[in-house]
Amino acid sequence: MINLSAIRMAYGSRVLIQNGNVQINDGEKVGLVGPNGSGKTTVFRIITGEEEPDEGVLFMDPGTVVGYFSQDTAEMSGTTAIEEVLSGAGEVHTIGKILSELEHRMSDPEGEGLSDSEMDRYGELQMAFQHLDGYSLEVRAEAILEGLGFDEERRGNRVESFSGGWKMRISLAKILLLDPDVLLIDEPTNHLDVESIVWLEGWLRSFKGSLIMTSHDREFMTRLCSKTLEIAAGTLTLYSGDYDFYLRERDLRREQLIASQKRQQAMLAKEEKFIARFAARASHASQVQSRIKTIDKIERIEIPPEQKVMRFTFDDVRRSGDIVVEMQQLAKSWTKASGGELPVFSGITGTVVRGNRIAVTGINGAGKSTLLKVITEQTAPTAGSCTLGSSVSLGYFSQYSSDTLDPSRTIFQEVSERIPQATIGYVKSLLGAFQFSGDDAEKKISILSGGERSRVMLAVILASPVNFLVLDEPTNHLDIASREVLLEALCSFTGTIMIVSHDRYVLRRLVNRVFEIDHGQMRTFEGSYEYYLEKRQLAY
Repeated sequence: MINLSAIRMAYGSRVLIQNGNVQINDGEKVGLVGPNGSGKTTVFRIITGEEEPDEGVLFMDPGTVVGYFSQDTAEMSGTTAIEEVLSGAGEVHTIGKILSELEHRMSDPEGEGLSDSEMDRYGELQMAFQHLDGYSLEVRAEAILEGLGFDEERRGNRVESFSGGWKMRISLAKILLLDPDVLLIDEPTNHLDVESIVWLEGWLRSFKGSLIMTSHDREFMTRLCSKTLEIAAGTLTLYSGDYDFYLRERDLRREQLIASQKRQQAMLAKEEKFIARFAARASHASQVQSRIKTIDKIERIEIPPEQKVMRFTFDDVRRSGDIVVEMQQLAKSWTKASGGELPVFSGITGTVVRGNRIAVTGINGAGKSTLLKVITEQTAPTAGSCTLGSSVSLGYFSQYSSDTLDPSRTIFQEVSERIPQATIGYVKSLLGAFQFSGDDAEKKISILSGGERSRVMLAVILASPVNFLVLDEPTNHLDIASREVLLEALCSFTGTIMIVSHDRYVLRRLVNRVFEIDHGQMRTFEGSYEYYLEKRQLAY
């Protein structure tokens, strides 16, 4: 059980939590939500003991093991992926290493062997190791790594050889192998493909301990968490339902709070009118003083500010030809650094028709991003042809588009340079729609977070007069509210869309065709993302 009682947490004059109270029982799965900067990470750090609250207390049952996966991973070096994961298993891994050392001494024919006390200790450690299920530890580590997308060969690769995203997966695997009593996970799906997300969802559903998690993936959190903890405006509020329930209940409570505030304001106005009317009359002096004392004691109802979300609607786009993209026997290979060719896909033939909203799917490394790069002429195909249709104007967003932003410019300068035809008023309105209003528009690109950089690039691309949007993970680093506003805008877009995304909520509501890349080939599914999932299940 986790109990936060009368917690107050402030950084200087900024109060993140004021009189925070919440209890999370054993085995409960809770989604932690709130605006960026509201204090979600602070809640995690209080529970792990990394920070102490200014006031109030944290209570957990003695001996509770807490595992915390955050976006700030520690440096890794000198081990393989499987070794790094095993090192995170805590006590059972430590016991295993000691047993291995003792067994090595026992089997050394030239050694002195073990003393009686060491043999006794060996037996005790063996029992403890067995009790902690240590003999299946490596098997479990292998299964977790496989679920997170590491094939057998990659599990033996040195951790230094992996990108940041894959290192995040290794860090997540370490926490899962620990199998703690309380599991805290911060945005676990950011660097996962759909297959890994589905696997992780299954693992967490069967997890026996308490789970508190943040996620920008609405479907992932809704399917897992039966309670929702909101931190907003310095207040912790626990809702006894999933994310969908939380949204409905939050809006209802806000409406009730506004109604209560109006009633209170009407009552106060009436009392103040009485006081003003009879303040100078001696015959009413006691009544006036009594009412002044009464209203002074009343705690004023305050309405928390609504969370800012971006708002965007597309202008009407110029109509393209009926055929937007024509692919004939398309193939792509990359040249290896060590020489030779690494084939990605081949023999792809297909047509993108005006008005299509196509999801490009496939396992990590299948070639989804590469296909988009070929279509958008970021790279040339190795064989075959890829032709854009008549009157097609293209806008391309990739996971790395924000790398092209000039760090020396302000947000306003960067956007103005990229859409030079726009007026100052239009640029300011556009930035306001993407949560960069007032002084925020004068922030330097160099100090922006990943989410802020993504919003800058999306603002530029979506504001450009294009009729074919090619989007590679556009929702990465966007919170749930911003994702849903982007989804609403994309659903209203009258042009053509191709999208790679691991956000199933977005895909279910947007897509009307699916291109799946599998083992270098492409299969086409003529229907929604839900239709694709049903057919894929039958096929496999």
